[in-house]
Amino acid sequence: MKNGDLQFNKNEDANLLLLSEVRQRLDKIKLGGGKKNIEKQHERGKMTARERVNYLLDKDHTQFEVGAFAGYEMYEEQGGCPAAGVIVVIGYVEGRQCIVVANDATVKAGAWFPITAKKNLRAQEISIENKLPIIYLVDSAGVFLPMQDEIFPDKEHFGRIFRNNAVMSSMGITQIAAIMGSCVAGGAYLPIMSDEAMIVDKTGSVFLAGPFLVKAAIGEDVDSETLGGATTHSEISGVTDFKCKDDKECLDRIRSIMSKLGENETAGFNRIAPASPKKNEKEIPGILPTNSALQYDTHELIERLVDNSEYDEYKPGFGKTIVCCYARIDGWAVGIVANQRKLVKNKKGEMQFGGVIYSDSADKATRFIMNCNQKKIPLVFLQDVTGFMVGSKSEQGGIIKDGAKMVNAVANSVVPKITIVIGNSYGAGNYAMCGKAYDPRIIVGWPTAKIAVMGGDQAAKTLLQIQEAAMKAKGEEVSQEKEKQLLEEITKRYESQTTPYYAAARLWLDAIIDPLETRKVISMAIEAANHAPITKTFNVGVIQT
Repeated sequence: MKNGDLQFNKNEDANLLLLSEVRQRLDKIKLGGGKKNIEKQHERGKMTARERVNYLLDKDHTQFEVGAFAGYEMYEEQGGCPAAGVIVVIGYVEGRQCIVVANDATVKAGAWFPITAKKNLRAQEISIENKLPIIYLVDSAGVFLPMQDEIFPDKEHFGRIFRNNAVMSSMGITQIAAIMGSCVAGGAYLPIMSDEAMIVDKTGSVFLAGPFLVKAAIGEDVDSETLGGATTHSEISGVTDFKCKDDKECLDRIRSIMSKLGENETAGFNRIAPASPKKNEKEIPGILPTNSALQYDTHELIERLVDNSEYDEYKPGFGKTIVCCYARIDGWAVGIVANQRKLVKNKKGEMQFGGVIYSDSADKATRFIMNCNQKKIPLVFLQDVTGFMVGSKSEQGGIIKDGAKMVNAVANSVVPKITIVIGNSYGAGNYAMCGKAYDPRIIVGWPTAKIAVMGGDQAAKTLLQIQEAAMKAKGEEVSQEKEKQLLEEITKRYESQTTPYYAAARLWLDAIIDPLETRKVISMAIEAANHAPITKTFNVGVIQT
């Protein structure tokens, strides 16, 4: 497809419109709790969470925000929870890659919703997997009490944060905490279980129970500053290590600490001098159709993502509905596994549907994934998959067995995996192409991403049959008009749940990105992974042959 073709122009216009929508929604999310609450922060002499993060991170290095859409259009009855009330960014401080977690006090005083806990755990997971230093900028009123049953007691709830603090410390992962506002109840353990903790005078406070609860529990009248302010904890209790006069001094102290960290052993992933693609990256929106029924050649996308537009394709004449190749992205050696979204002809001369995984393509991908593990080459998955091939011929040919081999290889891979959801991500195809359940170090989606158990049309018709059967069992008649109305309602509801916004709101995706940011995200993810030497041996266990 060439620039200037009618379909190219249609694709480009549609994709740029989708990207504009993403940016508009992000702009609104970045206002957090709104301009009035931002002004209140400033009146108290405090920076906002985003201002703190921007001040702390190096300006001459790239950064990647994780979970900006977390909580999107959730908790609307409670007033919403933009970005889950916490900012998480992978960036650099004094040239050292790290992850920063900052409570946003403009959103319900930084209170923790269920999605807030999930996002904090995701940040710690990234830190643990990649042995990245983590910096907590604490300013939170604690658990959002009306939803405490959904955030407090379970394994992946609030308490897991502090368990991770302890585990990360034992792993030698640097944890630095700054108390820059409220830090109450169980949340008080997070900064104090970090390696070093600092507190901002007059605005920072940390205690297990605030003045009102202390009064109710033991009858003592005490103000916040005396109970848990900077002077109390820096000069009397010894709970904090540094007392800072304001936010900027506190952040400067963190920079000073980060500048003195020693170097760690690396995983040794291969990297040479980066090179831009020879083919124009800006043509990606014109190549990729927003209509998932239309075809395109995946090779054209790969050529605009890899250095010098060069790659070595593995078994190009076999298993053509998956493209496997060795390449470089921003200098890093990578193995790419990508769904081919055009009709192809197999070795028998039979036509195969694009985006569908057949036995031969699953077999090829499995072997390629094993090779990358053998060679210690990070894997990049480009997802645009409708699932595995179905039907009697496929079943008799062993599609389940071949699919299981691929899933097994993905699950047991020890090299880092980075997943980019380009278009469809349906059913078991999501699993085989390293969906969220298969531990990608980073998983992001383009604005065209769709994640679901199956496509909208098939799902809506299946759900309609179930609903009609239930209605008929109750003696209700279903007219053609009623059937049409039901189908429209079901389709609309189902399709709203397949959008990238729905997925990113629930952290099935770490971010929705501009396709032109793909190289940056992959490069940052591999650099992060390079901090963690591979200690496991690749072993697929028992598989059907």
